[in-house]
Amino acid sequence: MDLSQERAGDHPPPPDGRPTNGEARSFDFLVIGSGLAGMHYALRVAEAGEVALITKRRATDSATDWAQGGIAAVMDPRDSFDAHVQDTLNAGAGLCQEDTVRFVVERGPDAIDALRKHGVEFDPPREPAGPDAPPFDLTREGGHTARRILHRHDATGREIERSLLARVRAHPSIHLYEDHCAIDLITATKAGRTGSNRALGAYVLDAATGEVHAYTAPITLLATGGAGKVYLYTSNPDVASGDGMAMAYRAGATLANMEFMQFHPTCLFHPQAKSFLITEAVRGEGGILRRRDGTAFMADYHPMRDLAPRDIVARAIDTELKRTGDDYVALDITAKDPAFVRGRFPMIFERCLRYGIDITREPIPVVPAAHYCCGGVRTDRHGESDLTNLFAAGEVASTGLHGANRLASNSLLEALVYAEAAARESIARRPSVEPPGDVPAWRHGEATPIDEAVVITQNWDEIRRFMWNYVGIVRSDRRLSRAQHRIEMLREEINEYYWDFRVTPELIELRNLATVAELVIRSAAFRKESRGLHYNLDHPERDDEAFGRDTLIQRGDTPWISPS
Repeated sequence: MDLSQERAGDHPPPPDGRPTNGEARSFDFLVIGSGLAGMHYALRVAEAGEVALITKRRATDSATDWAQGGIAAVMDPRDSFDAHVQDTLNAGAGLCQEDTVRFVVERGPDAIDALRKHGVEFDPPREPAGPDAPPFDLTREGGHTARRILHRHDATGREIERSLLARVRAHPSIHLYEDHCAIDLITATKAGRTGSNRALGAYVLDAATGEVHAYTAPITLLATGGAGKVYLYTSNPDVASGDGMAMAYRAGATLANMEFMQFHPTCLFHPQAKSFLITEAVRGEGGILRRRDGTAFMADYHPMRDLAPRDIVARAIDTELKRTGDDYVALDITAKDPAFVRGRFPMIFERCLRYGIDITREPIPVVPAAHYCCGGVRTDRHGESDLTNLFAAGEVASTGLHGANRLASNSLLEALVYAEAAARESIARRPSVEPPGDVPAWRHGEATPIDEAVVITQNWDEIRRFMWNYVGIVRSDRRLSRAQHRIEMLREEINEYYWDFRVTPELIELRNLATVAELVIRSAAFRKESRGLHYNLDHPERDDEAFGRDTLIQRGDTPWISPS
């Protein structure tokens, strides 16, 4: 089925006399997503108007809250912007936009200052430092040539989420709607006809009542996070189903580089440890990856050994597991002082101990898992998509920073820098934007309540399994072809189910998951080379002449390579 057959926010009209759904709700700004990008943007634009902040579950259910490692910024006088830029470019395997990288990196100190003003606390130096040293404990992660990662123990994201959410809840101009699921963007042409020229807001399901309301605003920000749940094994929270990417695609926005899904090398391997990440900072502090027999192996794969970029480490572990037949490799930090390990990684220490693993005495069993989508909604320097008045920030967006592989701890930095850029542009633009006016109410039509939820769970499970097996760390033309065949059949079934039954949070997520899966498959099949996070056994070499730029995809079109 061609993706272009879907219509954003347009259920079939019911027969005359049948009731429509909930009333429209109008605001000055609509924010979809409650992580760092969404909350910082909301706090900033609340200076200029009323803000609706929509989040599909609890506000703390975000990738920000799960972020362990930290935020990268040049804060040490021995470090430099140029070094951070070069590390980012090296990790990005030739697809980073250097002007974007410099734009983000040079705003790192201001980003840290903004977080501190929000009340975020970072760990101070472990030992007394000189007068010119930064007042933070800086760690190092894979791909970085210097210590530049600020953190709060091993739960940096939770500290950020806590601080910003307290301010969001207290702000009189921010209206937080939890357990509200955005279904589709509302779009119109300038003349007011149905189309995808500009964004007017979104149709939103209230999960508690089952009602769908139109939330309208002159300006909309997508901050919905990533799409890790498209894979069977992931470090992401359950909400990461690619909602913003799928909605933007259906509305006509351009997406970029969807084939570049980053797999975090080290998630805890334990039957009861669902999605528990072991931060890269463990290797930054001296942790060594070892085979089950105790031998270290990263020197066989990269000169930086255990601090190589994530794509290298994930493929190395995948290769070792396939070669040995083992279920996991071991991450060993037992050479460090136990008191240091317990103090530096208290959450990891306590969680592993709960599963009978004392990380000060024994290695941690780890495996790779889907972690971060380096592609997303293509945006400009202000964070705006090519759909007028639709902005995007955070993992949902493709800004040009990450290229073919994200450098560790650049994600929180990017989210904050582009949320700020989008807020500045939104505040300046708001007085001149034409109000959305009246929009059509959501209509259930002939749709009936879902009677067999097993259809949703079956399709969800099938998508995630074949994405893991066919479109994972290592790919091939045959695997991608098989994945394409399966997603086409499933999307036809899901689309039919979507129109026949009333929307639920689970159905909305399944629809979006299927859309994102197909975008990843089609983009991966189009890129006939290996680069960064995309490794194809049938095209193992990098081809800068044919594929040295972004992969772009838009509703109804086949993927194409960006002209610049």
